[in-house]
Amino acid sequence: MVKISTSILSVEPEDATRKFYDLEVAKTDYFHIDVMDGKFVEANTEEKMYEYTNTIKQISNLPLDVHFMVEDVKKNIDKYLSFEPDIITFHYEALKNKEEIYDVIKYLKANNVKVGISIKPATPVEEILEFMKHIYLCLIMTVEPGKGGQKLIPETIEKVKKLKEYLDREALETFIEVDGGIKVDNAGILKNAGADIIVSGSAIISAGDMQDVIEKMKKGV
Repeated sequence: MVKISTSILSVEPEDATRKFYDLEVAKTDYFHIDVMDGKFVEANTEEKMYEYTNTIKQISNLPLDVHFMVEDVKKNIDKYLSFEPDIITFHYEALKNKEEIYDVIKYLKANNVKVGISIKPATPVEEILEFMKHIYLCLIMTVEPGKGGQKLIPETIEKVKKLKEYLDREALETFIEVDGGIKVDNAGILKNAGADIIVSGSAIISAGDMQDVIEKMKKGV
């Protein structure tokens, strides 16, 4: 079974505490925190996500899967370290060169945080293969980052397959995470392509029975 990381982007503020509690009961594996700065992507969720993360830490012990869609990666890492996140994922496209990427990898590891690197739909998998042996997971965006409710871009499924083939060939234990437009009816396709962790937001949050949706996504049915 794949693991489910539920994006809390679409949670309404007045329902937040109850919804976070209900998500834990529904057996999500992670809370997915989408931090956007209004620069790297159009949307700005910095204040909302910080408040939500603070609330989650007060009521839940489930691991935090933090996804930075920001230009200033280091500043945001420092802001979230106090929450003791399980995973912090930053964008390959947000940093200027390989040296900066390796610096961030080392910094996260030094602070006992699992490292994730994410790529946008247009970025070829080949550009990030050299980092795979140094990180915990690779997050392949299956939509353009920055907006919820988009449809999955079919071509990104091939990127998942290509990365999975590389990881198997090199005998690497790096996990593949996918994010964007994922619902019950396409979760199985991504699981079969090689995804280990599926990020889903509105499909879970808006469901009448969140646990049923999460269970079906985990099984890929």
